[in-house]
Amino acid sequence: MAAEKILIVDDEEGMRRLLDRLLSREGYETVTVGSGKEAIRQMRADIFDLVVTDIKMPEMDGLQLLEEIKAYNPSLPVIVITAYGTVENAVQALRAGAYDYITKPFESDELRLTVAQVLERQRLLVENRYLHQELEGRYSFSGIVGASQGMSKIFETASAVAASNASVMITGESGTGKELIARSIHFSSARKEKPFVVLNCAALSEGVLESELFGHERGAFSGAVALKKGRFEMAHEGTLFIDEVGEMSLNAQVKLLRVIQEHEFERVGGTKTIRTDVRIVAATNKNLETEVKKGTFREDLFYRLNVVNIHLPPLRERREDIEALARHFLDRYVRETGKKVETISPRAISCLLAYDWPGNVRELQNAMERAVVLCRGNVITPADFPPAIQGGEEIYLQVPERGGSLTEILEDLERQLIVQTLRREEGSQTRAAAALGIKRTTLRYKMEKYQLIDQADRLSSERDD
Repeated sequence: MAAEKILIVDDEEGMRRLLDRLLSREGYETVTVGSGKEAIRQMRADIFDLVVTDIKMPEMDGLQLLEEIKAYNPSLPVIVITAYGTVENAVQALRAGAYDYITKPFESDELRLTVAQVLERQRLLVENRYLHQELEGRYSFSGIVGASQGMSKIFETASAVAASNASVMITGESGTGKELIARSIHFSSARKEKPFVVLNCAALSEGVLESELFGHERGAFSGAVALKKGRFEMAHEGTLFIDEVGEMSLNAQVKLLRVIQEHEFERVGGTKTIRTDVRIVAATNKNLETEVKKGTFREDLFYRLNVVNIHLPPLRERREDIEALARHFLDRYVRETGKKVETISPRAISCLLAYDWPGNVRELQNAMERAVVLCRGNVITPADFPPAIQGGEEIYLQVPERGGSLTEILEDLERQLIVQTLRREEGSQTRAAAALGIKRTTLRYKMEKYQLIDQADRLSSERDD
């Protein structure tokens, strides 16, 4: 890691040398200048992590220099040095944006400690900014794998609702990616700089759930040895994702409804009213309309939460996404494990396409992680999958969701059949034609018609590798 660079500004040569010597000994790279104007020229020609400047200088004093620095680079921290008895100048500098001040005469340890603190703070700010950008990229809608027609509509709806504060209900089987969509909504919204807080209701008793939602005061119940903030308080101005909301008791539902309506709550055992500004995204694998009819879920809460509904289809209903997801997870686990696995064999792809995926995307992710770990060569084969997945290589055709004439639908099914047969036969057009009961020239004609030549060539090259 490169040494952090510090610009030292002082009109007294002796002080410049002292500061240079003290900070160089700490491993910092230092540049010294004798005036504010020189500092500005140097700052525009180079990149610095910190400026240490005297306040009292001719032509341009430290306060004027600080103003120029903040105008040019507001995030660049500045430490000012002032003479004893002129603390009012230091206070003025702090108000103008200086990070800290040191009074002359100073102890060398004081300087070292102050510089170390400000640079550590800068490192944390940069790291936090980087991590936040990583999160935004990871949870942007463009970062989610899914090209099927159904998923495209989901991305459109989620992207549109992200711009509002409307409550969102995400439904779907376990493992379909409900939390991923919730995070994408948050990081695409105006609340993205604020917290995204998760609460899973499935494994919490009613008493614990209430404490988790609203927090509790010290002594509120046996074991409450300290004050604890709840999820609503933690998510202030951000997003609260309530997973498995259908598992809430009716009593807890009443309390949740009150917070949604009044935007305020009290901690368990407390009397102080706390205002909250939280966007709620809820998720469930239950049919809440059925639960409402049965009397196990409040109708008024359902309508409060279900302002916009996003239903995630199971993986078996969007098989055209399976291969892309598998390759996405392959790339991910190759990076994490460092293994030299390059691709997935056509037969392995056929197995993935034929399997019904009761655990949905989560199960596919786990299967690909296992395959990368167990793979002994550079190509994943069916033997690297769990036994339940190894058995399937049959052709599976999916009737397209979109409308169209009978001819268009049959052409779509014919294209799927050719693609899957080519995968099963590892790109061999001769074997694929035989399996389909047609001449090789006929297969070639249909491949050109459906623009499958490049795909077949890729399958053949994978087989040869």
